[in-house]
This record gives sequence, C-alpha cells and structure tokens, in this order.
Amino acid sequence: MTHNKTPCPKCSGKMEEGFIYDQFDAIRLVSKWVEGAPEKSIWTGVKIKGRKTIETQTFRCDKCGFLESYAK
Repeated sequence: MTHNKTPCPKCSGKMEEGFIYDQFDAIRLVSKWVEGAPEKSIWTGVKIKGRKTIETQTFRCDKCGFLESYAK
C-alpha cells in the first residue's frame, strides 16, 4: 500500500492510497466526480450527459478511517 506523506487532518495517522468503486451487477468502476448538482433521471438514476467527469483518487487514514478524495 502506498502511504501519502501528508498526515491525516483528523488524527495525524498515516494516509494510505486506495479507491472507492461503484458496482452494478458484475461491472466494477472507479468512482468519478461530476460537476454540478445531481439531477434525477427516471431512466439512469442521475443525468450526467454533457457534464465534466473526473476519476477520483482516495486516501484512508490507517488509524481513524477518515477518507479524503481528490478529483484528478
């Protein structure tokens, strides 16, 4: 596991790199940040067409479990 040099902002523990995934049936994807407020859709759950999306990078504190995500 990769540890971030920046300590946890909550407890000063070590932050380790990981990711949060989204799962639908057998498909697993890395979560993405989407610009703007969510708009509900009857067909897809939320509308994202035409919006900027960026994969996220997440770190977890090995001491308190705090999660911190970045859109990169």
